[in-house]
Amino acid sequence: MKEGGGDGFVRADQIDLKSLDEQLERHLSRAWTMEKGKEEEERRERQREEWEIDTSKLAIKGVIARGTFGTVHRGVYDGQDVAVKLLEWGEEGNRTESEIAALRAAFSQEVAVWHKLDNPNVTKFIGATIGATNLNIQTENGHLGMPSNVCCVVVEYLPGGTLKSFLIKHHRRKLTFKVVIQIALDLARGLSYLHSKKIVHRDVKTENMLLDRTGTVKIADFGVARIEAQNPNDMTGETGTLGYMAPEVLKGGPYNRKCDVYSFGVCLWEIYCCDMPYPDLSFSEITSAVMRQNLRPDIPRCCPSTLANVMKLCWDANSVRRPEMNEVVKMLEVIDTSKGGGMIPPDQQQGCFGWFRRHQGP
Repeated sequence: MKEGGGDGFVRADQIDLKSLDEQLERHLSRAWTMEKGKEEEERRERQREEWEIDTSKLAIKGVIARGTFGTVHRGVYDGQDVAVKLLEWGEEGNRTESEIAALRAAFSQEVAVWHKLDNPNVTKFIGATIGATNLNIQTENGHLGMPSNVCCVVVEYLPGGTLKSFLIKHHRRKLTFKVVIQIALDLARGLSYLHSKKIVHRDVKTENMLLDRTGTVKIADFGVARIEAQNPNDMTGETGTLGYMAPEVLKGGPYNRKCDVYSFGVCLWEIYCCDMPYPDLSFSEITSAVMRQNLRPDIPRCCPSTLANVMKLCWDANSVRRPEMNEVVKMLEVIDTSKGGGMIPPDQQQGCFGWFRRHQGP
C-alpha cells in the first residue's frame, strides 16, 4: 500500500479515530434532533383539528359586544376582517374540572359541525381554538387582561349590525311588504339549512341575526347558546330568550327543532311590525301567559292573511302542528308582494335596503 492517497487508500495508522468518532457522534446527534423535530411537528399537525386556527395570524382588536360568557371583538385573521368571540371557561372561577371538560367536549363537537356549514344565510365560520394562551389582543392600553386559557371562535365580520337594530331604526317608518318577506325568507332559509344539518339553534331572535353590506340576513351564534348551556348535551331546560321561547321550553320539558320554528314566528311578527313583542309585560308575566293562556303577539289588522297565517302556524302551542322550516320557506316564497305595502302608507314606500346601503358606507 502506498503512503499517499493517490490510489484512494490511506494508512490505518494515520486515521484519527477519536476525531472521526466525535464527527460521527455530532452527525448522528444532528440527524436524531432533526428527526425528533420532524416527528414532533408531524405529531402537532396530527393533533390539530381541521377547524383549528393559527393564532399567530390572528389580531384581536376592540370589544363590540359583551355577554355572560365572554366578549365579541373586531379582528383580522390572515388579512380578513373577522369577528372574534372569546369564551371564558371559568378555570379561574367557579366551574369544576368536570364542568369545564364537558364544555370543551361540547365545543369541539359543535365547531366540528359548524366548520363544514356553507350557506348564504348563515354566518361563515372561519375557525376556532381551545385553551389559547398566546392571543394577540390589541387595545388602547396595549393589553387586555384575560384568563390563562380561553376558547376563541372566529367568524366573518358583518358590518350591518343586528337585525334587531335595523328594525328599531324603522320603528316609525316601517318596512315595505316586499322587504319584510325578503328578510323573513333569509332567516327561514338559514334555519331550514341548519335543521337539515341536525342543528337546533335554540336562541332564535332578531338580536342573533346579522346583516351584511347588501342587507342579506345571516344567522349568527347558532350552536353557541348550546355550547354555553350548563348541560350542553341535554335538550331540556329553559334555553333561549323570554318572548321568543316556545311553551315546551318554558316548561322545562324536552324539545326539538320545532322550538326554532316557534321563535321564527315571533321574529316574523317583529319584522312585520318593527316592534318588540310584549313590551309592557314582565318576564314572569310573559312566561305564565305564554304557557297557561296561549299568549301571542297581537297581529295588526292590516297584516295580509297569508303572512298572518304563517305566524300562527309557527307559534302553535302544539309543536307537532308547527311546520318544518323548509315548509315555511315554501309558504313565504308564494306570497304575492306586488300589491301590499306592509304597514307604511303608499306615499312613504321606499326601498328600505337602499336606505340601508346609504347608511353603511362603501
